[in-house]
Amino acid sequence: MQRDKGRSFLRVFSILEKVSAATAPLSLAELSDDLELPRPTVHRLCQMLLDERFLEKTAEGNRFLAGPRLFDFAHWIIGSSHHNLERKAILESLVEAVQETCNLAVPDGHRMVYADRVESSWPLQLQLPTGTHVPLYCTASGKLYLSSLPEDEVRHVISRLHLERQTPATITDPEDLLGELARTRAAGFSWDNEEFLEGLIAVAVPVRNSLGQFCAALTVHAPTRRMSLEDAKTRLPALRRAATRIEELICREAEKSVA
Repeated sequence: MQRDKGRSFLRVFSILEKVSAATAPLSLAELSDDLELPRPTVHRLCQMLLDERFLEKTAEGNRFLAGPRLFDFAHWIIGSSHHNLERKAILESLVEAVQETCNLAVPDGHRMVYADRVESSWPLQLQLPTGTHVPLYCTASGKLYLSSLPEDEVRHVISRLHLERQTPATITDPEDLLGELARTRAAGFSWDNEEFLEGLIAVAVPVRNSLGQFCAALTVHAPTRRMSLEDAKTRLPALRRAATRIEELICREAEKSVA
């Protein structure tokens, strides 16, 4: 009996691992073939994971993608990593270089959450502490994450978002947002030109895991009184260097986990 429980756990973990590593939503048949498990078994386990919100179905209802509780786990792992101090040191060095507040944001369901943040020394600050949730569709970090998704998945996510106007610059038309995400994808970075909060701009670059997949956004933001969007783009080389250092930490952790 204990052996059966252990086997079931490993099967559940294998499904989550496959869905998390996939570049597009997976069908029941693909999961069954990849894992070499009977379809009824995969169906039963996927239904359990759907019920517990570890998985979600696409709008068509025939493919699986990561659910909100799986994103919660990613957030907790990044937040509780024993490399916290080293990651904080990278952010502090970045803030010193760009002279503005920087944060690391990860997907959390249909929002982004600040997993880490270091404030600049300027007296004028916007207080958005670690743990703050922000929208996907009108922030630099959120748009960067959306741009990393396959087209059918990003359309599914956008269809479930309430594109509420936050400022006069907020993009609220789904097709316009898809066009913005295409431009973001081509540029390799994202921006927020007063779309979330008036008087605030931001640029973000991706942080990728050991498989080369998006796992977080590294962002610098500042009030327009101090920095224009074009000025913020000059900070991109520093952001990318810091992102590479964080990626090295992630790869090191991944290597240890399989050693």
